[in-house]
Amino acid sequence: MLAVGFWGLHRGGMWRDEAVTYQVARRTVPQIWRLLHGVDAVHGLYYLLMHVVLAADPGHPGEVVLRLPSVCAAAVTAGLVAVLGTRLARPRVGLWAGLLYAVTPLVGHYAQEGRSYALVAAGATGATLLFVRAVREAGRRAWWWYGAVLGVTCWLHEFAVLLLLAHAGTLALARSSGKVWRGWGCAAGGVALSLLPMVVVSHGQSAQVAWLREPDVETAQELLRQYLGPTDGVYWTCLALGLLGLTRLVGRRGEVTLAAVALPLAVLPPVALMLASQLTPLYVDRYVLYALAGAPLLVALGADRVAGLLGRLWSRAVAPVPRSAALTLAGVLAILLAFAHQVPLLRADRLPGTRADNLGAVAAAVARALRPGDPVLFLPAHARGAELAYPAGFTATRDVALAEPGPESGTLYGREVGAGTLRRRLAGADEVWAVVEKYAMGGYRPRLATERAKLEVLNQQFVLREETVIDRVALRLYVRPIRVGSEESGLRVDGGRPRPRG
Repeated sequence: MLAVGFWGLHRGGMWRDEAVTYQVARRTVPQIWRLLHGVDAVHGLYYLLMHVVLAADPGHPGEVVLRLPSVCAAAVTAGLVAVLGTRLARPRVGLWAGLLYAVTPLVGHYAQEGRSYALVAAGATGATLLFVRAVREAGRRAWWWYGAVLGVTCWLHEFAVLLLLAHAGTLALARSSGKVWRGWGCAAGGVALSLLPMVVVSHGQSAQVAWLREPDVETAQELLRQYLGPTDGVYWTCLALGLLGLTRLVGRRGEVTLAAVALPLAVLPPVALMLASQLTPLYVDRYVLYALAGAPLLVALGADRVAGLLGRLWSRAVAPVPRSAALTLAGVLAILLAFAHQVPLLRADRLPGTRADNLGAVAAAVARALRPGDPVLFLPAHARGAELAYPAGFTATRDVALAEPGPESGTLYGREVGAGTLRRRLAGADEVWAVVEKYAMGGYRPRLATERAKLEVLNQQFVLREETVIDRVALRLYVRPIRVGSEESGLRVDGGRPRPRG
């Protein structure tokens, strides 16, 4: 997992979510605390953790330092998956499951993200391991450790609380005693109570996810393919083995089987979030990344069933031979073959253009095109993320709409001036550069007065001369048209494109 994580870790640019982590984590703790009262409370603990990580590099920390915690967390998760397979089945099941987790492209993707999701997966898998120990020991101390780890994990991201549903499903399949249910219930109640402050605050910030849409059957099918392997050969093989791994779902009363842990873990959190999202859209695959750990456990368990059957057939047909090591090695080679089959996907995921955008490329284009003192306009305001992540590319440029930077204003992207002030600032400019989000290039109807003023001034007083598009962002040069008498030139801007006036 470390090898997959470090492979191509420096892609040459952050995308916007990573840029938020980068610029927020470099603020002071009081500034971070102030920000969380208005936005991103769900990521507050992660930002504080990353503040410590980035502070460890006294120079100018870059992408590798930003993503390093995720790489390490993914490696820890792979190890914990292996431990679960070993304790609930046998060592070769653990080995296969850990390796399967490590070569899954979705895991490799989030192992290289400067966001909290890989850390949440590590915490959730660790909590599951502690849950299994607590069920077996039924001791108060074991439940305390389980609750503590799961509580911290939920503070890294609140949707980790859905792991409680998976663990309740495991207890139901195991037909656990009342004592075990009571111990788990006390721990679960403690986790839920500790999470209430975040739930209250984050509910007031729900406008941040207003862009989400209701998941459908196709969404569920896509998630299953991501869990088992996106290429057809790997997907169908893993699906067949995973189904075979369900053959011993229920053991003796009170016994926790590997399948009884893995199936609820892989199914219940994403299904619950998808169902809840039919009322209020909340689902994104990364929010339930931690549930992926159940899939390789089921696949490895099914492979163990096949290996046992083949071993018995070999012994009967040929001769008794020491077969355990050979079968284990055969499984490892099969996983390496699956990895080789998916290498093109993993390689493509490490290219700069594979994320939603590349703010490093935007900043580089700005550095090449702009001169010191050139006015810059960000449309909408969160397009300023490129400047916050790569300030060197915007050296000596003039942000005409900014009134107060983000750290001082307690916002992500800073507080902007009013519409009247913006018009006055642009009144004497002969040209202005605009960093524009792609969706704002046509049919954009902003609610904020300042954003409307940006569009009106650009459309009414300037014409578009140059445009460079980088992923979802365009760098545009607007110039004042040459006036002939009292009439402007015959070009205007409408929807971001110059065209003849009708």
